[in-house]
Amino acid sequence: MAFTSKLPTFFLLYSALLFTFTHAAQFEIRNQCAYTVWAAASPGGGRRLERGQSWTINVPAGTKGARIWGRTNCNFDANGRGRCQTGDCGGVLQCQGYGVPPNTLAEYALNQYNNLDFFDISLVDGFNIPMDFSPTSGNCRGIKCSADIVGQCPAELRAPGGCNNPCTVYKTDQYCCNSGNCGPTPLSRFFKDRCPTSYSYPKDDPTSTFTCPGGTNYRVVFCP
Repeated sequence: MAFTSKLPTFFLLYSALLFTFTHAAQFEIRNQCAYTVWAAASPGGGRRLERGQSWTINVPAGTKGARIWGRTNCNFDANGRGRCQTGDCGGVLQCQGYGVPPNTLAEYALNQYNNLDFFDISLVDGFNIPMDFSPTSGNCRGIKCSADIVGQCPAELRAPGGCNNPCTVYKTDQYCCNSGNCGPTPLSRFFKDRCPTSYSYPKDDPTSTFTCPGGTNYRVVFCP
């Protein structure tokens, strides 16, 4: 009888876990660059990826404020501590927070308004690695930023291994939109001209945010 009385609780917990698992979104993160990329994900942690390698993470339904990015020129010790030239996240392999600009970002929020996933590629933290961010299920489009932004970066935005967004460099309302009133600038247009579907400044929503049905799976590719 004691065992029987615990059955409902057990099945409720099991059902909740099953629901979370079956409704988690799967993200495959793949490195197609000719160089090593230390992939980072929040939530998710981090993983070293040689050319052709991939890493898959499962993200719970309802997750928001999430992002995936690549780190370059990293050096970690056996305890997973070290530094990266771009995208460093607190000097650890297993990221717990966000990375340091410049870094190309795949951003997403799952199962939001009308049970839609919202996703984008953002250059508001600058650019370090070309990226493709696309659904692998569902009937919706993917996005890509594969221009040579590092090679063509304006002199005032250049950084070791990447290209800064003007907000990172100047930290003014004109570029960072702290008042919520900013618009495009010649420097933000440098990014927009090369990656028209990517965020180039904080209020670049109309042409830079995309949706898929909740439950869609995705792939992020470095150097598509």
